[in-house]
Amino acid sequence: MGNSNLWSYDRGVRLILVRHADAYAGLRGIIAGPSGCRGLTDLGRRQAEALRDRIDATGVPHVDTLLTSLLPRAIETASIIAPALGFEEVPQDCDLCEVHTGEADGLDWVEYTERFGSLDMHAEPERLFAPGGESWNGFHARVDGVMERIAREYPGSTAMAVTHAGLIAASLRVRLGGPSTGAARLVPTNTGMTVWEIDEATHQWTLRSYDDAGHLDDMG
Repeated sequence: MGNSNLWSYDRGVRLILVRHADAYAGLRGIIAGPSGCRGLTDLGRRQAEALRDRIDATGVPHVDTLLTSLLPRAIETASIIAPALGFEEVPQDCDLCEVHTGEADGLDWVEYTERFGSLDMHAEPERLFAPGGESWNGFHARVDGVMERIAREYPGSTAMAVTHAGLIAASLRVRLGGPSTGAARLVPTNTGMTVWEIDEATHQWTLRSYDDAGHLDDMG
């Protein structure tokens, strides 16, 4: 992005949510929790490298803390971009994961339906995805909580979290009060950056940018 002011915020916390790069789970139709996830595709690794190279070339964003979910596709993405941000290790945080899938982890969708029946999380927001998993409402409460926790734990700094499309979309619904009806979809681009800021004085969140993926423009 050409707006230098995007990276010059100096109050409260800036939280940059990065969607993981292209992953095998999306191609194979596997419910990809910690066991079902098989990491990045070759395309995904190139996407993560493009983000890394963008940061190397421009020096922005400056990041004080880099975090990742504990799902392999996010961990691998974070490991590729970490050197450009000056990090050797990246802490994993379960609260940054996609909807917790419980006993459905690793199943394909045909097996899921056979075992647990069909599920519309918008229509049944209190129903668990699967035993040991998470409901739609529970997921949104977790997203609210992790954003607040990061704001408390990293005051006056910029934190980047490598996470998932569902969590990024949920952050917009939680913070902007948008509908959760399933009538429209928010699908961030792989390695796209969404920037939130919270003001220390007002405790008000501001969305500064959504889904900045300019580093992928030359990939076709």
